[in-house]
Amino acid sequence: MAENSALTPTTGSTSLADSSIFDSKVTETSKENLFIGSTSYVEEEMPQIETRVILVQEAGKQEELIKALKEIKVPFVKMESVEELKSLDSPEFENVFIVTDFQDSVFNELYKTDCRVIGPPVVLNCAQKGEPLPFSCRPLYCTSMMNLVLCFTGFRKKEELVRLVTLVHHMGGVIRKDFNSKVTHLVANCTQGEKFRIAVSLGTPIMKPEWIYKAWERRNEQDFCASFDEFRNEFKVPPFQDCILSFLGFSDEEKTNMEEMTEMQGGNYLPVGDERCTHLIVEENIVKELPFEPSKKLYVVKQEWFWGSIQMDARAGETMYLYEKANTPELKKSVSLLSLNTPNSNRKRRRLKETLAQLSRETDMSPFPPQTPKSCTKSSKNSTPVPSKQSARWQVARELYQTESNYVNILATIIQLFQVPLEEEGQRGGPILAPEEIKTIFGSIPDIFDVHTKIKDDLEDLIVNWDESKSIGDIFLKYSKDLVKTYPPFVNFFEMSKETIIKCEKQKPRFHAFLKINQAKPECGRQSLVELLIRPVQRLPSVALLLNDLKKHTAEENPDKSTLEKAIGSLKEVMTHINEDKRKTEAQKQIFDVVYEVDGCPANLLSSHRSLVQRVETVSLGEHPCDRGEQVTLFLFNDCLEIARKRHKVIGTFRSPHGQTRPPASLKHIHLMPLSQIKKVLDIRETEDCHNAFALLVRPPTEQANVLLSFQMTSEELPKENWLKMLCRHVANTICKADAENLIYTADPESFEVNTKDMDSTLSRASRAIKKTSKKVTRAFSFSKTPKRALRRALMTSQSSVEGRSPSSNDKHVMSRLSSTSSLAGIPSPSLVSLPSFFERRSHTLSRSTTHLI
Repeated sequence: MAENSALTPTTGSTSLADSSIFDSKVTETSKENLFIGSTSYVEEEMPQIETRVILVQEAGKQEELIKALKEIKVPFVKMESVEELKSLDSPEFENVFIVTDFQDSVFNELYKTDCRVIGPPVVLNCAQKGEPLPFSCRPLYCTSMMNLVLCFTGFRKKEELVRLVTLVHHMGGVIRKDFNSKVTHLVANCTQGEKFRIAVSLGTPIMKPEWIYKAWERRNEQDFCASFDEFRNEFKVPPFQDCILSFLGFSDEEKTNMEEMTEMQGGNYLPVGDERCTHLIVEENIVKELPFEPSKKLYVVKQEWFWGSIQMDARAGETMYLYEKANTPELKKSVSLLSLNTPNSNRKRRRLKETLAQLSRETDMSPFPPQTPKSCTKSSKNSTPVPSKQSARWQVARELYQTESNYVNILATIIQLFQVPLEEEGQRGGPILAPEEIKTIFGSIPDIFDVHTKIKDDLEDLIVNWDESKSIGDIFLKYSKDLVKTYPPFVNFFEMSKETIIKCEKQKPRFHAFLKINQAKPECGRQSLVELLIRPVQRLPSVALLLNDLKKHTAEENPDKSTLEKAIGSLKEVMTHINEDKRKTEAQKQIFDVVYEVDGCPANLLSSHRSLVQRVETVSLGEHPCDRGEQVTLFLFNDCLEIARKRHKVIGTFRSPHGQTRPPASLKHIHLMPLSQIKKVLDIRETEDCHNAFALLVRPPTEQANVLLSFQMTSEELPKENWLKMLCRHVANTICKADAENLIYTADPESFEVNTKDMDSTLSRASRAIKKTSKKVTRAFSFSKTPKRALRRALMTSQSSVEGRSPSSNDKHVMSRLSSTSSLAGIPSPSLVSLPSFFERRSHTLSRSTTHLI
């Protein structure tokens, strides 16, 4: 028997009709006959008509078929030719003909005479299930499309449509002429039209015609069903069928990825501007204006249409995703609007003060509105009684609450944007991920969210009704058992969660599109799911550091002092349950290298949760954190910033306990700054007098004023833009915020009196040397009891820095050089004196400005 049957369309017009109408008529007729039979039963018993199977030609030779008929206890006879048909006609039997080939002449004769015809798979299926033979008004070869309701769209050739409809009927399917909610599958020959759009909106699978042909080829497989996902998914209409895409505004890596995805999803791509393109995909955050006037036939859509189509597994409607050029684009805030162009120095100071004050107001971490005294209103969650002079303990407590609130928001984003949609039933195109994959990825995130929501609420109540005697340690002790239960299962298997995400993203395009869509949402701050899921891994060490800081600012007589120690111990207990084997030895080695390289580096830099992110070589442009022109090295860790300057004199070597000799420390420790103290990152615009400069607006918890740290990057290997984005990302991670981009402000160098001009000139180096000499001479002749050796070393070093000669140990020579050193330091040269006086004036200005911020 041939596999591809050329069916005779003798009743083509009937086949094209809506089969549901015919089926309903059959049902009504059956009900009517049943009703008549039941009413006349009392008067006269109707004669019983028995079903008899007639095995036609090849069917009578199949032993398996004969055995199945015996099992369901149906009488049967064999027929070799059509001529025997009349002799088998009897009023006592309702004949059902079994034909193995629905294309030969015998089948056509039986079909013309309206005989009931079924195929061998129907009998075998009934025998397997122990059911009677089904009644069918049409020839029924198999039941692989039973209970499926199909609708067709986009077919212009009537012969092809007749053939497809006939095959569907032979496999037990039902045809609907109009599309409605009862349709289970749409068979489409194009990706346009009303039926196609309705199917996409309802999530109805849209199939290629090949689906029907391939199902018919497998008609003799007894357990086969055309609606099996594994089989059906092979013949779904891909999202980008009949589409030719082009991409504008994407990076080379993103563009290559999207072009590969386009081909995987049945589409093609061409360069931007090609007239054959049907769609132009635009990165709306980058492209502000199209490079050409698009034709009316070209769809100009946002990238969300691209990823949404892949996620839905169907071409999404373009109307909702059309790219529109903004008439008044919302520009990012820039401090350059506050540029200082006036020659008046007093006005400059005033504007500088206002600039820093504005930055401070926008950076304020407090989530509360302006406060009123307790005597004026009752304490509530809408009114936070802030002490008139904010204590360091209150500031750390407020930071603890704010980071906890931000952390809870991040967990809510993970659950609401990622986990809940993936677990939803009835997803368009079927489930994106298997349940076990979802469980592996998210683990105990909901449990962690529940615990920290309670902690946040308790902290909020404590901050709202603040009192120095309130115990913060009790809150964490209260939930310590819950933390022990929820954190280790997630943190220990975080690497497995990460690997599952990477694997599924590579193997499942719909999941990749799902991640892309959510990553572009503002709630995620353009962070990937892996970057968001790492927050629980980092959270407990961050809380422990804040509690340690809080303990430092808690008085000894305060009962919370001992409670905080217990709370810190409980957090350490949680962290000991986390698999120690997950530590990255390479990251720890890098931290040890930093400790050895930086003289005076704090011991608390060594931590199991800390890792080195980036090292940047800079030059200080202000008087903080060290003198202008000093070479400064910044070590960015995932939660802090180590600031070190180049040592002026390296002495000795370091020998490790194992006998290995290390080079001497080349850097001197200045400050280890938690990233939470960085309030703003200023990107200083490039000018003739200012190149590769940036600044940090910092506010330590114990200070009442902001401090501005300005630097010039000296290495060209790392672009400034990449460095600032990296810095802001880790600052945002530390304070549990998703919108890292809001931490960057673009500023004119005049706004903050920052310039890099003459940094490497001889005059600049001489002025720095004079300033150092002045400091050392002043210290040498101070009224404090300075040892004689220190006095000699200061004078000798100052002589070396100015004259460029080696220091002498001769006391007479030292005293003879004292007069020349003093006279050099006191030269009344305007060019040399102007820089120190500028630093003093600038220091005074910043001091007044940062005082105004409070």
